Amino acid sequence: MNLLNVLMLLPLAGALITFALPRKSPQFARLVALAIALITFAGGMALATNYHVSGTPQFVTDVVWVRSLDIHYHVGVDGIGLWMIVLSTLLAPLAMLASWNVITRRVNDFFALILLLEFALVGVFSSYDLFLFYVFWEVSIVPFLFLIGIWGGERRMYASLKFFVYTMAGSVLMLTSMIYLYTKVRTFDLTTILSALSSGRLALSPAEQTFLFLGFFAAFAIKAPLFPFHTWLPDFHEQAPPAVSMLLLKMGVFGLIRFSLPLFPVAARDNAPWIIVLAIVGIIYGALLALSETNILRLIAYSSLSHVGFMVLGVFTFTQLGMDGSVYQMINHGISTGGLFLMVGLLAARRNSTAIDAFGGVAHAAPWLSTAFLITTLAGLGLPLLNSFVGEYLVLQGAAEANFRYAVFAAIGVILSACYMLWLYQRLFYGAKPDRAYPDLDVREWLCVVPLIILMFWLGIGTQTFLPAITGTTSHLLDDSRQSIPFRVEAARAH
Repeated sequence: MNLLNVLMLLPLAGALITFALPRKSPQFARLVALAIALITFAGGMALATNYHVSGTPQFVTDVVWVRSLDIHYHVGVDGIGLWMIVLSTLLAPLAMLASWNVITRRVNDFFALILLLEFALVGVFSSYDLFLFYVFWEVSIVPFLFLIGIWGGERRMYASLKFFVYTMAGSVLMLTSMIYLYTKVRTFDLTTILSALSSGRLALSPAEQTFLFLGFFAAFAIKAPLFPFHTWLPDFHEQAPPAVSMLLLKMGVFGLIRFSLPLFPVAARDNAPWIIVLAIVGIIYGALLALSETNILRLIAYSSLSHVGFMVLGVFTFTQLGMDGSVYQMINHGISTGGLFLMVGLLAARRNSTAIDAFGGVAHAAPWLSTAFLITTLAGLGLPLLNSFVGEYLVLQGAAEANFRYAVFAAIGVILSACYMLWLYQRLFYGAKPDRAYPDLDVREWLCVVPLIILMFWLGIGTQTFLPAITGTTSHLLDDSRQSIPFRVEAARAH
């Protein structure tokens, strides 16, 4: 059994163990779940340490799961999935630590669901079989539903139902496309399908490619989310426990890169202009909505919509820099936006509110908390030497190479992000002294905050730690896509 399989089994086994532990000892359940999550993170670091830069998957396991349908348990790690897996294994224990004293009822269930979600995320980011990917994609919905529905805010049932309906609508369209593709090639294995496409054994007409591409795109655009499929996002983040919001990673953008582009390169390029328009609208629209928000969680949700616009823009520039920047922003989003949700959770625990007007002058009482929040704020708005600057620069440079006007419009979002993030910080931490005590960061909270701050600087300064693996995969993807387009179009016409 290779390391990747161990990484998948550990959180699944941990979820079952935590759920079965005696309910009378919630502290013991917390400790067991955290220990398993930390061991999984150590495995994630070992995965990164032993990964060798190349364009092909590593730590591969490919065994037949359902022989009659040619469904495989086919998993592996490339330079894109690698960092998303490591990020998942890092954020899970941090979410547990952040929830340590906040979750006081049904503790076993909460921590078991965090581990189950971690299992699903690792599966999503490592699957090379379409059916297997779909299974993990659907499994990831279940923990989110319960985590919001049980431990969320006053409107938690509405938010969880809306999230479920939106996600399932996209999933059904993706499943339809998968089934149609299966009827053409009689396998769900991604490697086999790509080989059939490149050799000409499978030829899809332009109409078929467009139909299939849109089916996958719908699921990924909703999950990302991309404007105008985003309306579930503010309600999700407003009602979800902030620690749960940390784990809403960019599976949708990942799916676009892993499946939509290599499977349907002609349709992807044909539809790129209007998708780029949606991405740019999302960048500006999300920033404008964030400027008008009165709730911290909804403000961060709209900033997330703006960030997704950058990621999708980078993907559909079809440039090396744009694609690298998109993947880098996927990692940055998990660190900086996840850090913001963590900080808001710390603030909400002190005030029992996430309304911006409920705060003010917090820096007088909690200077270290205000400092950590400031660093996270600056990382989110893309200050040089911090993580988001690198990703935004790469996306903007890639957009400029594709069409300079894309970069000009997208840059408006960068300016607006500075406005709403700094205005948020000013309203929360400055002004008159607060009317109540705000304890500063304690040891547990420092353990949550410090790893994220270190990564914000590391991703901003030590880019060569992360970029070679990313570039090794994205360059391979772009090269294969360019080479296969003329042949596939010609083959489709001949067919």
